[in-house]
Amino acid sequence: MAEEEQKHNHLFHQKKEEEGPVDYEKKEKHHKHVEQISGLTTLAPGAYALYEKQQAKKDPENAHSHRTKEEIAAVAAVGGAGFAFHEHHKKKDAKNHQ
Repeated sequence: MAEEEQKHNHLFHQKKEEEGPVDYEKKEKHHKHVEQISGLTTLAPGAYALYEKQQAKKDPENAHSHRTKEEIAAVAAVGGAGFAFHEHHKKKDAKNHQ
């Protein structure tokens, strides 16, 4: 019975990672990769926001709906940019530890 309990990883009973020397080069590469991905995923909501802004001008009857969608996409783009900025600083911290 004790062996079965050790195999399960529940939300609050996860195994801790082995503590040892930290590989800062690996951390730097990881944060660089995540930063690049988040920067690229910021482009999609930004492009959609520009599209909706143009649609609001073309379609005055539904302009309110287009402006709402534009604002939501703009917030998503800003959030993605903030996450990319956060990862950039994490990457710099890992680089400085080397």
